[in-house]
Amino acid sequence: MWDRTGTILIDFSSAETALSNGFPRREGVILVTAAPSTLDDWRTATALGAEQVVSLPSDEDALVRILGEPASLLTGDGGVIAVVGARGGAGASTFAAALGLCSFRSGRRALLVEGDRYGSGLDLLLGWENTPGLRWSGLVVEGGRVSADALHGALPSRGGLSVLALGRAESRSIGLTAVAVTAVLDAGRTAGDLVVCDAPRQPCDISDALYAAADLVVLILPAELRAVTSAEAVAAHVADRNANVGIVVRGPAPGGLRADDIAAALGLPLLTSMRAEPGLAERLERGGLALGRRSPMAAAATGVLETFAQKPGARRWAA
Repeated sequence: MWDRTGTILIDFSSAETALSNGFPRREGVILVTAAPSTLDDWRTATALGAEQVVSLPSDEDALVRILGEPASLLTGDGGVIAVVGARGGAGASTFAAALGLCSFRSGRRALLVEGDRYGSGLDLLLGWENTPGLRWSGLVVEGGRVSADALHGALPSRGGLSVLALGRAESRSIGLTAVAVTAVLDAGRTAGDLVVCDAPRQPCDISDALYAAADLVVLILPAELRAVTSAEAVAAHVADRNANVGIVVRGPAPGGLRADDIAAALGLPLLTSMRAEPGLAERLERGGLALGRRSPMAAAATGVLETFAQKPGARRWAA
């Protein structure tokens, strides 16, 4: 019945029972609550693969709309990659942007999401700061639900890539909440997008929601001893919420540390390693991230995407 039913309405208690009995994630699940949704509701929902959380009776209209959507519009075959740095300056934001760029270049629609309240602005990193469209401060998520097509239509976009970035000054973190970011990730996944999220390194409700929702968490670090030490702490926090963690090691290696040795020390799979990107800092200052055909970062991002595509929805990266 669990695998054969088109749409399943389930309450929190039944969802917890389904998880404890090992029911697999699937599309078409809607978690129904009798009170406003909490972070625990969303954690349970994402663990089970639920596409939405609705609170009754306040979200009755939203539930009717969800049940009325044609199934053909919701493919459910998207994926979520969260990228986090082992330390400040590790390159997480830049690599997240590279994943988004390489995804849409390969023909897959991508949604790049800034999940760190103290981030520097993914639109600025791409050189899109003057591109019109909504930022987090202008996004309103009602009833824990948002439409992926509406997002792509409202956000700064070029080609098949849309970016949900922070605003500026005092409005920069308005709208960015754990519930809102979970709704955005679920919308993208359900619509078949690749969603790439720049996750905060510091533990918080948003990082917990991102890690719980991700199909893969990419931990990026430079090949430096102190970065490895920092990575141990970050990896431990992530692993408590998602076992599907892999590392990306960025050169140069001033002390001669090898990527394989770093992976062994951390006890995590090595997704890829890359040498330093020539002229990266200057390009970011003068117009935003641009990746050429011979770009080491583009090659690394493409490699991670190819590996990710081999395990769609499996959530078994740590095996």
